[in-house]
Amino acid sequence: MASPFIEIPVGERLVKVTNPDKIYFPERGLTKRQVVEYYLAVGDGILRALRSRPTTLERWPGGVFEGAKLSTRTDNKGDAFYQKRVPKNAPDWITTARIDFPSGRSADEICPTELATVAWGANLGTLTFHPWPVRADDVDHPDELRIDLDPQPGTDFDDARKVALTAVRELLADLGYVGFPKTSGSRGIHVYVRIEPRWTFTQVRAAALAFAREVERRMPDLVTTKWWKEERGEEIFIDFNQNARDRTIASAYSIRPRPNAPVSAPLTWEELPDADPEDFTVETMPARFAELGDVHASIDDQAFSLEPLLEMVERDEAERGLGDMPYPPNYPKMPGEPKRVQPSKEARPATE
Repeated sequence: MASPFIEIPVGERLVKVTNPDKIYFPERGLTKRQVVEYYLAVGDGILRALRSRPTTLERWPGGVFEGAKLSTRTDNKGDAFYQKRVPKNAPDWITTARIDFPSGRSADEICPTELATVAWGANLGTLTFHPWPVRADDVDHPDELRIDLDPQPGTDFDDARKVALTAVRELLADLGYVGFPKTSGSRGIHVYVRIEPRWTFTQVRAAALAFAREVERRMPDLVTTKWWKEERGEEIFIDFNQNARDRTIASAYSIRPRPNAPVSAPLTWEELPDADPEDFTVETMPARFAELGDVHASIDDQAFSLEPLLEMVERDEAERGLGDMPYPPNYPKMPGEPKRVQPSKEARPATE
């Protein structure tokens, strides 16, 4: 038997939603239809976050049930998975962009230009949209610097908030940048800065590392840039590698696969001191959006030069002897990269 379906008008399209009553979040009783309707309710915001960006789909076709897990490179037998290549059965109106992976392979990813694409993706079980920091017309030059504050064991959202409101915000002001904060949908905080699309992924990543190191200098007891987890301790890790090619972050307004259906919520700096990430969910965000609209609506108004941070990169190397840091393990060896070996596994010289 064919699965039951409904058709929802989205702009000039009719988007088919199959099995609309399928439960996706058992703890909240939320259905696939409600997931699609959530994305339509925050349509201007999610489309601003994804527009013309190659986007990886994080698909949970069975919903977020107890014990469900996401497939990884080492274990592809999970209940959910990342889809980088556009599905073969995609409608002909789905726009795509060709991107190159660090491996040298290429793929056509979906590249949303209208809200119907988001609704279509949600029908496939996409909960989280992972856009690249580039636009379709120039996929090799990012237009977004991403600052990822990642709490390590022993730290939490309050610690990330402290870093964001002090050292991160102060450094942004010193650079003359405007940053836009959002919750990660879990314990972390992301801050985005629009930049001129003039620099390569390698340069943007180097700039992100320089930014992270300066924040670390300003808050050495709470912030770390150490790549190896065994060295980080109970601190906030600023993940500079999120700016490497093919690394993506959950977009603003994306749903996260946790039982209470939280979302990655854009905030103003004035809201951040009192924000509780648990308050922003599929059920609560539509009313907030109806009242406030997209609080990141001005994010595209100005793009900044990366030159001040690239000058910091040069100073770090010339004055402090600080060079590059390791890339993630699936990347080819990069020029200037140090040894990609955990300190605890590095061979020790034999004693005499």
